[in-house]
Amino acid sequence: MRVALVTVGDELLSGDTVNTNAAWLGERLADRGVTIERTTVVPDRVGDIARVVNEYRADYDAVIVTGGLGPTHDDVTMAGVAAAFGRELVRSEAVLEWLESEGGYAREDLTEGTAHIPEGADPLHNEAGVAPGCVLDSVYVLPGVPDEMKAMFEGIADRFEGTRRYTETVAVDEPESAMLDRLRDLREEFGVKVGSYPGETVRIKVEGTDESVVADAAAWLRERVEAPEE
Repeated sequence: MRVALVTVGDELLSGDTVNTNAAWLGERLADRGVTIERTTVVPDRVGDIARVVNEYRADYDAVIVTGGLGPTHDDVTMAGVAAAFGRELVRSEAVLEWLESEGGYAREDLTEGTAHIPEGADPLHNEAGVAPGCVLDSVYVLPGVPDEMKAMFEGIADRFEGTRRYTETVAVDEPESAMLDRLRDLREEFGVKVGSYPGETVRIKVEGTDESVVADAAAWLRERVEAPEE
């Protein structure tokens, strides 16, 4: 399963807020064997959201959009998703009924627009907040508040499945440039994916769909590199 992530918010682009939602979703999806092929940040603009969602829903099995939900002036994600499908925003009776029965809210106390989702979308109820999410075809719209986003995702996590992948990491006390031949041989010998991440030591991540092959590949590499001092 191939998925694209779209995170919405001017505050993410300006650096005022760290994009922890994308990192968390990426990790959770990868654990489920899902391939994340795009992570894109877009501003709080209906046209930008609509354009990116429309492009990605044609290219990937699913699109997850987070952020910009609610009734305030800069919460325009629902409008952007609706525009991507050529739909109108409509008040959802299902959302209102859930907020009354499960959330304990009176309809007259809710800000206008709270329960609006794209026409034809299925609501995703917010167990940790107020603003609902929704699903429209292969597009999943989740809140931007991390606790709310995580709770809502866990309710739909079983819709995202792929081939389980296994990883091992090898710490190396050598520069990346000195290991090019060995990393090439590693890929060719075992058919694994290899990532190289520099830092105080270089971390080599070995990844594949066969746990035993990944373990053998990591052991092969450890025998051929200089390990950092403990």
